[in-house]
Amino acid sequence: MLTILVAGSIFFPGLFLLSKRCFKHMPGLRWSEGDAVIVSARLVSSIQAVMASSAGYIIATSCDDIIEDQHWLTSSYILFAVPYFVYDIYAMFMCYWYKLRVKGHEVDCGPKPLSSALSSYLRREFLMVLHHVVMVTVCFPVSVFWRQGKGDYFQGVMFLAELSTPSVCLGKILIQYKQQHTLLHKVNGGLMLLTFFVCRVLLFPYLYYAYSRYASIPFYMVPLSVPWQCNLGAALLMAPQLYWFSLICRGAFRLFTGSSQSRHLPPSTKTDSESKALEPPPANGYSTRETERETDTH
Repeated sequence: MLTILVAGSIFFPGLFLLSKRCFKHMPGLRWSEGDAVIVSARLVSSIQAVMASSAGYIIATSCDDIIEDQHWLTSSYILFAVPYFVYDIYAMFMCYWYKLRVKGHEVDCGPKPLSSALSSYLRREFLMVLHHVVMVTVCFPVSVFWRQGKGDYFQGVMFLAELSTPSVCLGKILIQYKQQHTLLHKVNGGLMLLTFFVCRVLLFPYLYYAYSRYASIPFYMVPLSVPWQCNLGAALLMAPQLYWFSLICRGAFRLFTGSSQSRHLPPSTKTDSESKALEPPPANGYSTRETERETDTH
């Protein structure tokens, strides 16, 4: 157990530092520190998502009995991925900090103290940071110890929620390089909407449906048949997903309605109308608020 935790603690921060160094020094790129940090953080998130989704697919397809069957990859990947959520809190803060510097706040207001930036970051990204903390302090012990080896199938299906992460990360990168007007951005926006809805919103109803088939009971009876802790956990995990999905829907509406309206706008305003659509924040990629609006209040 300790070996796997140590491996994850080395792998994710190490991959971040390695990719940042490559982006800064690779011939033909030589990006700035800020660009390298932001893209590296998103690259690591995408790689983790691919790994988690692959593990989830292997686990889910290997379990015939969704309650009793076990797969060694379940607990192993949970242990390996726990350090990622700790690392990602730091990576999100670094992205937020460099976003402030890129948007000229150092020029307008002088260098922002680290403590002030950290306080602003925690206020702005409170829900995402809380989600990561809960994953480490609650979901980790529940998944590894409380389950007592049961329900590996459900754990594998929950890993598949990460399928939506690469499209979120790509959207951030496209916005960072002002590619909001491109077809790729619009296609990726639609893909993000679809994958998030299927993999994060429909995920929990599907888990209840799978158990209803296993136990041969009506779907509506499942909440009354499972331990109350399961219902509470599902509700707490699903609530932020619904909130983030509502923000993505608002962003998608602005993207596609803005693109149609932009045909009637002068060239000087066309990009501005599209650039605000489906724009994720510096860290979590779900909010539609603009960084300038938030930081100007601090």
